[in-house]
Amino acid sequence: MNENYKIAIIGCGNLGLSIVNGLLDRPELTGKNLVVTKRHPESLFYLQSQGITVLADNKQAAKDADMVVLGVKPYNVATVLKEIRPVLNKDRQIIVSLATGITLEFMRSHLNEGSTVFRVMPNIAADIQASVTCLCGENFNETTEGLVKQVFSSIGICITIEEHLMEAATVLGASGIAFVLRFMRAMTQGGIQIGFDAKTANKIVTQTVIGAAELIQRKGLHPEAAIDKVTTPKGCTIEGLNEMEHHGFSAAMVRGVLASYRLIEK
Repeated sequence: MNENYKIAIIGCGNLGLSIVNGLLDRPELTGKNLVVTKRHPESLFYLQSQGITVLADNKQAAKDADMVVLGVKPYNVATVLKEIRPVLNKDRQIIVSLATGITLEFMRSHLNEGSTVFRVMPNIAADIQASVTCLCGENFNETTEGLVKQVFSSIGICITIEEHLMEAATVLGASGIAFVLRFMRAMTQGGIQIGFDAKTANKIVTQTVIGAAELIQRKGLHPEAAIDKVTTPKGCTIEGLNEMEHHGFSAAMVRGVLASYRLIEK
């Protein structure tokens, strides 16, 4: 990605702003590389001080962009693609959709034949550049895939998957944040019940979750192998784990993931 590369974010909401912030942290990019749009762009005008172009006109934003990122709601994707299609150049532009459930085939049907298209699914940790972003594409090559990964690596890590797994990625990576947060809330409630004030309990739980994730990531351990390290015979850890399992902890987690997946697949 060179210093003249242009990225347009159409419908720049919370996720779009996370991407903007992540991209501005990249040494090779500045605000001059970015164009953002919103129906009522006044709330984005503060970005102009960083050299970013802020527009209400999607066609104008898309026309000169090398990569067009669609940050609009799923029900607006067709309308926006129809709007910008006349100014797109399939031979040099990459079209990226962040919309849940919008397939590559759907995008292709609203674009010029042969267009390079990607579906991308980040999560809300993009706000702190800690997202896991799953992506898939069509009519792409190593170079175009690399460009998309460069953009979304600015908000975390990127994984290329097959399209039939995109809904599963939404559940595990995007909805999964909520599942982990609910677990953390329950842990905090338990901490309060055994004597901590809410603030201290939350601090302990938060760092414990961070530590557990870092341990798995850095050591390359399976979670069960890490659990074995802290479950001593007749100890309090195995006592607590067994009590949770008796009440269906793991089964409830799996059932929750499957319930979300069944809904998104409808």
